Amino acid sequence: MTQDATFEDGREQPLRLKALDTEDLQVLAALVQDAVFPVAEMTWDRRARRFAILLNRFRWEDADKARLRKRDYERVQAVLAIEDVVKVQTQGVDKSDADMVFSLLSIAFVPGEDGTGQVELTLAGDGVIGVEVEALEVLLRDVTRPYVAPAKKAPSHPE
Repeated sequence: MTQDATFEDGREQPLRLKALDTEDLQVLAALVQDAVFPVAEMTWDRRARRFAILLNRFRWEDADKARLRKRDYERVQAVLAIEDVVKVQTQGVDKSDADMVFSLLSIAFVPGEDGTGQVELTLAGDGVIGVEVEALEVLLRDVTRPYVAPAKKAPSHPE
């Protein structure tokens, strides 16, 4: 007797997503919430008009499965890239401290005129990265295999 494959039999693939509107961006924002990165992993390539961060993101899409199977939670390195960048500004971000590690809390888009706007990355500790863009295009791509989260627990936000 043969048995149909189940969802659990499927192999998870690295994420490779693109946000072109605010609804798409909400999905990306949820997936990168609580990602951590050192200041040295932020780059703005003015010629390519791209701002990118190499993140260590918590795998929210796997958290329920990890909890149910009583296994460790995971993180994965991912690139968050913002395209068509005109200007990058920061507030509360000390770029001179190479050992500083930031935690990404949220991403939002503040629209401007004719499709322009600003992608706002809010960091723990009141830091903000404002990325002015000609059009909303944000990419998220996992670039490593998942690894056990060093804290071995899911991030939490006590009130």
